[in-house]
Amino acid sequence: MNKEESSGLTAEAGKTRNPWLWVPSVYLAEGVPYMIAMAVSVVLYKNLGLSNTEIALYTSWLYLPWVIKPLWSPFVDLLRTKRFWIVLTQLCIGAAFAGVALTLPASDFVRYSLAMFWIMAFSSATHDIAADGFYMLGLSTPQQAAFVGVRTVFYRVATIASKGGLVILAGFLKESGHSASAAWSITFLAAAAVFLALCLYHFFVLPYPAADHSAPLARGRGVVREYFRILTLFFRQKDIVLIIAFLLFYRFAEAQLVKMVAPFLLDAREKGGLGLLTSEVGLIYGTIGVVALMLGGLLGGWAIYRNGLKFWLWPMVIVMNVPDLIFVYLSHAQPESVWLIGAALAVEQFGYGFGFTAYTMFMIMVSQGQYKTVFYAVGTGIMALGMMLPAMASGWIQEQLGYIHFYYWILLTTIPGFIVAALVKIDPAFGKKEG
Repeated sequence: MNKEESSGLTAEAGKTRNPWLWVPSVYLAEGVPYMIAMAVSVVLYKNLGLSNTEIALYTSWLYLPWVIKPLWSPFVDLLRTKRFWIVLTQLCIGAAFAGVALTLPASDFVRYSLAMFWIMAFSSATHDIAADGFYMLGLSTPQQAAFVGVRTVFYRVATIASKGGLVILAGFLKESGHSASAAWSITFLAAAAVFLALCLYHFFVLPYPAADHSAPLARGRGVVREYFRILTLFFRQKDIVLIIAFLLFYRFAEAQLVKMVAPFLLDAREKGGLGLLTSEVGLIYGTIGVVALMLGGLLGGWAIYRNGLKFWLWPMVIVMNVPDLIFVYLSHAQPESVWLIGAALAVEQFGYGFGFTAYTMFMIMVSQGQYKTVFYAVGTGIMALGMMLPAMASGWIQEQLGYIHFYYWILLTTIPGFIVAALVKIDPAFGKKEG
């Protein structure tokens, strides 16, 4: 074999690398920083003594990179390769984790740690764009279908590893005598080490798909003009007002509820909370709850595959919102059994996972067209806005009302979700299996 043939085989092997070598790890890397920004940061700041109002406001701002990521998603298509962006953003995320660890012992830790979280969040949002695009470029259409469940499972594994594993680790270190800041610094150093290892792994293992290159500009258009053209196509769809309303209000209640779950579990009983240890919260909410969420999502996906999105939309809205009653019970009864609390949370999370499937399928439905990657990024941006704005006020509302009345407020705010579900138009065949 001559040198030219040898190099040709090497290049071809790089293009067709086994998906099992990189799909699970890429979606593990996609899930961890998002859950740290959305959920783990809440537990962190609660342990460090911030009020619920401060926690909800500060951590909800971390949604912003996912809200505005459609603004720079075309540049990820137009500049460099998706592979380049994946490796670069993983390096930035790992460095940001280390930055959080180093800033927590400082006297002005809130300002500095939030700056590190912002770097992490912007890098993670960019990583999402590149990873989802790379998935479509690096796999054939049959492989994309075959691995869609794999990417979902490993995203949930990332959720358990961060929302469960990291919180349990920090709780264990606290209960072993470390201060809260020291426990969380060690935890974030461990996260940084893992993420930098993932970055190095993907630098060598990710394939080089032939289609992974900068997107060509339309004839006669510059980068800026093409950027705005692609971005505005999403908003030219029929019934765009109803589409945006659905994306903003379907999870209106859940956006407020989810931000206050960890503070409710951690707050002392005299404050209306359940008085759990940090490690217990990591176990029942970050592990058992996430498994229930995943099972609900799997059942929801199977249900839509059987009968279509239109058939299941109303049952999913109901199953997602009715279990919010569980928090009314928990706030009144304040049970002491960790397993009873865990079972209650599992039921609520299962319902949320089942109902959220309809939301995901709706985003897929409105993202059809030539620029699926950009359209889906726009959809997820609007979704993040629908989570960010209600969540920002949730801490203040809870502190004004107390936990019991806050959960009655949550029941009231489920109404917009039912209204938008009644108004949107869905093809009865969408999502349903053929034949």
